[in-house]
Amino acid sequence: MLKVFFTVLLLTGFFYGQVESPERTVEGTAVVSSRNPKVRIELPKASQYVGADRWILYAMDDCELHAFVEADEHNHVRRLYWVQFEAYLPSRPELKHRYNSPLHAILGELDFYVDTWVWRKDEKTTPGSDEEHLLALLRSKGYSMPNSMMEVRLVHLMDTKRKELMVIYGEDLAATGYTAEQLQKDGQAHDLWPAIQGQLIQRVEQKIHIENAAQP
Repeated sequence: MLKVFFTVLLLTGFFYGQVESPERTVEGTAVVSSRNPKVRIELPKASQYVGADRWILYAMDDCELHAFVEADEHNHVRRLYWVQFEAYLPSRPELKHRYNSPLHAILGELDFYVDTWVWRKDEKTTPGSDEEHLLALLRSKGYSMPNSMMEVRLVHLMDTKRKELMVIYGEDLAATGYTAEQLQKDGQAHDLWPAIQGQLIQRVEQKIHIENAAQP
């Protein structure tokens, strides 16, 4: 009986070790995925690869994250490129990803939901979230985030909305001359946000290129 227990324990450890190993590969500044979806995501040559993380998000979602940055000589992040693949576990067949943004973009023949927001460094991070994993990865490599950023998220859904490809692009908000508080809803410069948002979306469409996209 004890032998059986240790065999199960060994197999369980092997399984989780496999889950935690990134499946996608990185070639220079490109993330290459052979499935879910089959795609090559080309990022600007000026970006630097930070690293990857893979874990089970909230005990229900196989999550794989790859991070790139453009940073100054002091490792302060000026631009962030966050590529993430997600798939709900077979043990949770009732779950689906839900997005309802009216904004869409087509990259590499794939349709993406698009939404944007401003982010503050002092905002509370949800424990165990993908954001927490991203920030921990950046800190572990010696990078620091700016006080505030403007970010755009692109999400492509597949497999009856149980799998997704997400790409988030962020820029240091200081370049606009406004703070996150000023641009947020009810902020004194919020009426400027639609124009700033539109320019941000245009830049992400120019900076990120998707090739050889195909459904699995």
